[in-house]
Amino acid sequence: MIRFFILALLLTTPAWAAPQDPIELWPAGNVPGDESLKLPPETSEPRTANVSVPTLTFYPAPAASNTGTTIVVAPGGGYKHLAYEHEGSDVCDFLNSIGVNAVLLKYRVPHRKGLEKHHAPLQDAQRAISMVRNRAEGWKIKPDQVGILGFSAGGHLAVMAMTSDGSRSYETDPAIDATSCIPDFAVPIYPAYLQDPGNPNALSPEIMITEKTPPAFITIAHGDRRFVEGAALLYLEMFRKNRQCELHIYGHGGHGFGMREIPEKVGEWPDRLADWLEAMGYLGE
Repeated sequence: MIRFFILALLLTTPAWAAPQDPIELWPAGNVPGDESLKLPPETSEPRTANVSVPTLTFYPAPAASNTGTTIVVAPGGGYKHLAYEHEGSDVCDFLNSIGVNAVLLKYRVPHRKGLEKHHAPLQDAQRAISMVRNRAEGWKIKPDQVGILGFSAGGHLAVMAMTSDGSRSYETDPAIDATSCIPDFAVPIYPAYLQDPGNPNALSPEIMITEKTPPAFITIAHGDRRFVEGAALLYLEMFRKNRQCELHIYGHGGHGFGMREIPEKVGEWPDRLADWLEAMGYLGE
């Protein structure tokens, strides 16, 4: 399996290139909507919390295997905090191992009072996608092969980014936001909050699949009782709109496993993602 091959390779070859220094998404003191917000100091243990200065960190794939494809990684955490390792940096290392550049997104949490749970995080995700495309030449990546991968709340954020019409709820900067903020593909892993609370047979009204929605790869476990129906509904709506989509619902497993080693087959989702990326042409020839 791809994953076991990669683990063996990691033990016998030098480490991947070190990630670059974090880049702030917004000018200092000018985070949209947060100008007067006061949060406790940011913490990182056991999870990253109280994020008021969102950043992105570029993890370049090794030059010899770099496909030019880049994926923005959005950790989960219920829009309250961020699981920054097993749903963040560990995922970036995996993507690098298959020749994919990664961008770890530290978006704002907790969600801002009086606003939709994803309001500030979506601003950060849209800004990050545009910023990645703007840096394509310097980073030696392909601006038309930029995806977003997210877990749980981050999976919901990935869905919101892929179903956006491209409009933004912040004052744009022509030097950064001239490029599209819609990803070329999305990878929601056990995505949360997709099901309409008032109608279990429908997607949440905030999610609008159209004939222009980019491709998606979805993974979830049957035992993820709270969110598995939402993932199935997302696939059905993608199918009905004739959009490219692959869904894996594994028979066993729960929620929040990320890149952890687990006994259930759902733990092989990175292998299946690599297969899908290859089939879609994102891993080169």
